[in-house]
Amino acid sequence: MLQVNDKHLETTASGFLLDATQWDESVAGTLAQQAGIRLEAAHWEVIYHLRAYYDQFNHLPNARMFVKLMQKCMGDEKGNSVYLHRLFPESAVRTACLIAGLPKPPGCI
Repeated sequence: MLQVNDKHLETTASGFLLDATQWDESVAGTLAQQAGIRLEAAHWEVIYHLRAYYDQFNHLPNARMFVKLMQKCMGDEKGNSVYLHRLFPESAVRTACLIAGLPKPPGCI
């Protein structure tokens, strides 16, 4: 269970929202804080591209496809694993999906 302001949101045991439609920026802020991340413009750019991809295709990319997606959306300078891991240190795709309010991506523990 995740509490954001006066909302109580159900989560999986690993903290992912059960209902992605309950996500908003305040939820993202709480999830990021729990992950030890202070959200900045660069994080939001990744989060919104990832949410748009999920909205369009109704599935999530694995780690390799995540990097390629970000490269396509943001260019070579930002669409690489070094840049993405600087933003989301533990596991870029897993942490980005968590903060974006999306399900756990395929292949993530």
